[in-house]
Amino acid sequence: MSGIKHILPVFLLFVSLISCKKESNSPEKMDCQLEADTFKTSLNSQKYQSLIQQYTSAGLPGISLLIKDSTGYYIASSGTADIESNIQLQPCHITYFSGVTQMMTAVAIFRLQEKGVLSIEDPVSKYISNDKLKKIGNGSSPLKIKNLLNHTAGLHDILTDQDFYLGLLNDPTKTQNPDDLLKYINNKPSMFAFRPVDTVGFSNTNYLLLSMIIESATGAPHSRVIIEEIITPLGLNETFYSPYQQSPSNQTVKGYYDLYGNNTLHNLSQWNTGLGNGYNGIYSTVWDMHLFLNALLVEKTLLEPESLNQMLTFEPDIETGKQMGMGCFRDFVDASNPGLTYSWGYRGKDLAYTAEVHYFPEYKTTMVLTVNYGTVKNSSLRYTYEAFRRKLASIVVNQ
Repeated sequence: MSGIKHILPVFLLFVSLISCKKESNSPEKMDCQLEADTFKTSLNSQKYQSLIQQYTSAGLPGISLLIKDSTGYYIASSGTADIESNIQLQPCHITYFSGVTQMMTAVAIFRLQEKGVLSIEDPVSKYISNDKLKKIGNGSSPLKIKNLLNHTAGLHDILTDQDFYLGLLNDPTKTQNPDDLLKYINNKPSMFAFRPVDTVGFSNTNYLLLSMIIESATGAPHSRVIIEEIITPLGLNETFYSPYQQSPSNQTVKGYYDLYGNNTLHNLSQWNTGLGNGYNGIYSTVWDMHLFLNALLVEKTLLEPESLNQMLTFEPDIETGKQMGMGCFRDFVDASNPGLTYSWGYRGKDLAYTAEVHYFPEYKTTMVLTVNYGTVKNSSLRYTYEAFRRKLASIVVNQ
């Protein structure tokens, strides 16, 4: 989201006027069975507990963490779900998983491929009109669905676009459809020349186009496909794809950002960065995301072996400690020694929330992490968060 830097002064002034208003609906204290001692049997439970308490004390408003390893579970939270109402965060609270939505969009694509509805080798132009593609940088290149999945398309990233944020400032809560969003992509240069053999770069726009492809291929809303192919079959009863489904306001945590770098957090929960367009929109709990990862990467029941192998084929380039796969990252990768321990998973960052889902195959350990603070832009708490995630992973791999 680096494009926002040019409008940051206006952004700060505007937000300071509207974010001070307290929202009427607040999360409530819940009867949360995940807080029972039976969910703190991992031998590293005390280390995890100390770590999340350390980093909420360091300024992160609230952390929820689920670890499932060979010795059991650790599930707990620290900090607050709603600063204004002083509501304690619990692991049963629902939070925003932002870009983790892309992992579900990719799974939906692979399940459609398994049914013969489409193929990841299909040209994008089979599903999206040339009139739309020719307005997009690299849109006239021989893009295939797989180039969108693994971020080798080079498309301009909508969430780094200055005009997108100006539109967001004008109407922060507006629900936007693909055509609304494409206008911020049109006539913008590509990220790089299309050369998928050796060029890769993350772009949320890829998954916007994938949502459009799902709708073109099926004749149904892509939200319905995601719900029917993933959310409903897995019994993810606390997972909601906004704006098509609304998470209960009395269970959903508030999200914050330190706008001025002075340790004063502003509530940006209602800001809509394009929810429900393939690249973000999923609200869920750490438990439901654990069920999703377990079905996909542990039990391997969500996709057929060939599909999963395609999903877990990673590009050689390392970008911010991760390698791109098709709807999956190979993460916690050390550029100086990429053969070290790694995870399969995805990161999600937005204006007011951060979430990550990971499975460490060498350690047979699942990690689901949420923080109700936005780390998509630089701030002191962003660096605090990044130190936290590194320390957390080090506990996982050294157990």
